[in-house]
Amino acid sequence: MKKYRVNVNGTAYKIELEELTGDMPSATSAPAAAPAAPAGSDSDASKGERVTAPMPGTIVSINVNPGDMATRGQVLMVLEAMKMENEILSPRDGKILSVNTTKGATVQSGTLLCVIDRRS
Repeated sequence: MKKYRVNVNGTAYKIELEELTGDMPSATSAPAAAPAAPAGSDSDASKGERVTAPMPGTIVSINVNPGDMATRGQVLMVLEAMKMENEILSPRDGKILSVNTTKGATVQSGTLLCVIDRRS
């Protein structure tokens, strides 16, 4: 074990790292991604701005529904990744055309989360 001190945002943490060598069996396997549950049509994605997951994780809350008006910077949903909650913000003002995921769904990086109307 090697010991290190890491500074994160002004807070110092002591950590220990173990170097692994050789073929070691995986202790856990990654959970399979849940299929997206589209609430809108496929054509919604072609006429709107796509909001995608920036990283793999689990959707813990969805704050908008199709037909809602969103404002730039509004929290559309919350994605939990590595025990941290990440807010997915609206990139623009516009009408929510579709919500393409569900609460509790496991998503991968780049998974379509929702579509916002470009014409607004």
